[in-house]
Amino acid sequence: MAFHVIDEAHRCLKCKKPFCQLKGCPVQTNVPKMIDLFLAGKINEAGEMLFENNPLSVVCSLVCDHEAQCEGNCIQGRKGTAIQVSSIEQYISDMYLDHMKINRAPATGQSVAVVGAGPAGITVAVKLAAKGYDVTMFETKSHIGGMMRYGIPAFRLPPSILERYQKKLMELGIRIRPNTAIGTTITIDQLFGDGYEAIFIGSGVWRPRSLGIKGESLGNCHYAVDYLQSPGVYDLGERVAVIGAGNSAMDAARTAIRSGARFVTIYARRNVVRASKHEREYTEADGVGFALGKGVDSITKEGPMLYDRTFDEEGNLLSEDKEHPKLYPADSTILAVGQDAKDRIVRTTTGVDTDKKGLVVVDENGMTTREGVFSAGDVVHGADTVVRAVRGGKIVAEAIDAYLTKKRG
Repeated sequence: MAFHVIDEAHRCLKCKKPFCQLKGCPVQTNVPKMIDLFLAGKINEAGEMLFENNPLSVVCSLVCDHEAQCEGNCIQGRKGTAIQVSSIEQYISDMYLDHMKINRAPATGQSVAVVGAGPAGITVAVKLAAKGYDVTMFETKSHIGGMMRYGIPAFRLPPSILERYQKKLMELGIRIRPNTAIGTTITIDQLFGDGYEAIFIGSGVWRPRSLGIKGESLGNCHYAVDYLQSPGVYDLGERVAVIGAGNSAMDAARTAIRSGARFVTIYARRNVVRASKHEREYTEADGVGFALGKGVDSITKEGPMLYDRTFDEEGNLLSEDKEHPKLYPADSTILAVGQDAKDRIVRTTTGVDTDKKGLVVVDENGMTTREGVFSAGDVVHGADTVVRAVRGGKIVAEAIDAYLTKKRG
């Protein structure tokens, strides 16, 4: 592994305009500097630089859509093979995770509540704790990570990484309250009443999106966002149908195969797959079948009823045969067509507006329509990637720091 990573690092051309960084990475990871430090034997300095820019570098190196981001914009990839930036970043970040020591600034005397321990919440907590704020994280689930832990399968992101990460959060002085849902016993108003001077909402999007079709309440129909949280409690049978074409559908299908299903097929309503190229390739390699151009009429106890849809070469819909749906036998059907935000927090909070999709409305700095309440990540933009949640978290952390600095004069 090490020799491979070093070979990859030596292939870097040190471009004056590194498109891998400037065009490819949502958080502008300085790839050339990372490689320079690594080859100079300064792996801890490289890890520190990566963590400072992206506190979830170790996660992003595993789960980012690299072929569309850093590696997809590598000059080497134009005539040959792109440098495996992700492998280099993973080697450095994983090594650094257990050795890092974050210097904490003197205490400001101000407290911040972070609601949700997903990628955006973790980023905000780390950044503000390092600046001297007293940070408490409130997490509905029993462990930190949000969708990183409960939406990404363990074969893509080992939970041990998040467990190691939690130790570092606690070393930084961040308090974590698991199994605590804000908007039930504890409300945003109560958090302000207990002395928190700024509150961050990073509660994610956990409500499965419905197709609004007959049969969704049947015992053999499940939602991917629910299934992926604890696949071991489901008995799907031998034949599984997955409806959807995004990364969640790929994760659900691959998890079903690993959980004992023998025949898994993904059905997509369009003639293309939305998931990343590599995710589709891995899904196919795992033995999952694909059937494109299939609309969903209903779900039955014997499987989904689907109808044919045809498209032209540009992907425009030409026709759909809704009058003649056909049964595609399956013991279980998993719906992976997206997620929406739950409204528990905003329903119990005055002054925080949401849009028609239930997503939190914020300004360019991430402040909501209520002073002192900030938000970022999926609950603002809808289901998205880890790295984009990190980017939003970084912006909000700076905004909260500016807001609280002004408050203390």
